[in-house]
Amino acid sequence: MQPDIRETINHGTMTRFQVMAVTICIVLNMLDGFDVLAMAFSASHISAAWHLTGKEIGVLLSAGLFGMAAGSLFLAPWADRIGRRPLILICLGTISAGMLCSALAQDVPQLAVLRAVTGLGIGGMLASINVITGEYASDKWRSTAIVLQATGYPVGATIGGAIAGVLLARYGWRSVFVFGGLVTLAMIPVVLARLPESLDFLIARRPEGALDKLNRLLARMGRPTVTALPVRAAAQAREAGGVRSLFRGSLALQTLMIWVSFFLVMFTFYFVLSWTPKLLVAAGMSAQQGITGGVLLNVGGIVGGTAFAFLAARIGLRPLLWSCFIVTALLMVGFGLYAGALSTAFVLAILIGAGIFGCMVGLYAYAPILYPAQTRTTGMGWSIGMGRFGAVLAPLVAGSLLDAGWPTANLYYAFALPLLVAIASVGLLGRSQASLGEPVRLSTH
Repeated sequence: MQPDIRETINHGTMTRFQVMAVTICIVLNMLDGFDVLAMAFSASHISAAWHLTGKEIGVLLSAGLFGMAAGSLFLAPWADRIGRRPLILICLGTISAGMLCSALAQDVPQLAVLRAVTGLGIGGMLASINVITGEYASDKWRSTAIVLQATGYPVGATIGGAIAGVLLARYGWRSVFVFGGLVTLAMIPVVLARLPESLDFLIARRPEGALDKLNRLLARMGRPTVTALPVRAAAQAREAGGVRSLFRGSLALQTLMIWVSFFLVMFTFYFVLSWTPKLLVAAGMSAQQGITGGVLLNVGGIVGGTAFAFLAARIGLRPLLWSCFIVTALLMVGFGLYAGALSTAFVLAILIGAGIFGCMVGLYAYAPILYPAQTRTTGMGWSIGMGRFGAVLAPLVAGSLLDAGWPTANLYYAFALPLLVAIASVGLLGRSQASLGEPVRLSTH
């Protein structure tokens, strides 16, 4: 009898090979965090060098996020055709080229286009690393692996932000993009050597040599090899229905509401991350203090994402999300009031970071349980893609309001409101495979 591949991985111990695969995915997710901060931390320096308006800064901040949205919606689906690993390699090349060329940009339109190209690669890559992380983690460690991958974003932002501060002070804003491009380029040989292809892709899509490739991966994990590809998995693959499947029956309302939730939360999330360093400077702090405030947001995010995973298993996903929305909105109001007070602003930055990252981790955990297995990846990808449109809009809206004379405090009051509206959109989501009023573990299966 042939061994059940998924069962042997789900209930077996994590091998060094599996840990390496998950670790690489965490590092790749850290690139997303650094990319956002590369522009956010450089904004004041670029603005001073090019004499930019708030709207022009907003365009530069939004361009990368627009690229991420396009990558999630249109580039990521190619992973189902050519494989997760090949697409990740293509995306890494795209990110590296976009970052390195950004260092050579001479005006706003050039830099905006290159930021969009960089975002395209990041958006296309994220869905694939989510899949690989879930597949190579066992049941016992899957929740931990997913949380660690989610917190890869603030970890990358924190480390990258600290490095960016040094580079900006010594070598100017262009050096930040050179550094990001070189780090991304260095990941290509790592992925080639150590990152495996998706198991489900080999089983479901069956590219040439799929059986041999699958057995080599199983051998590297110390699992029994198989003499033929599982028939059942291929049948399940044919059931996948694409985007239309997200609107069948009762899924239609759930799909619309999770899209609205992602849009609203990412709208606030990317305003906070993108604009806080510059707004702290506008409130009277030095450029270095503004960068420190941005780093502290991400330090808080590391704590908040981990704490959310711990509490979700005990409180319940929906009540915990509602609590995060309310508390974070109140903290943003407090930050608006005390943005000019150094010590208070820094403490609030850590707390806001914890809250806003908790909101994001919660939605990342929520979306998959709304959909059956055959539409789960599509549902997650499109939820992220819809959220990215909110991310694109946020810096543009903030820049326009700043040009219109809005003080820093009012911006934080205004961007707290979407979190309160998100309470209603999450409330309208129906119950799914997991009881949302009961404790829910962060797992893809």
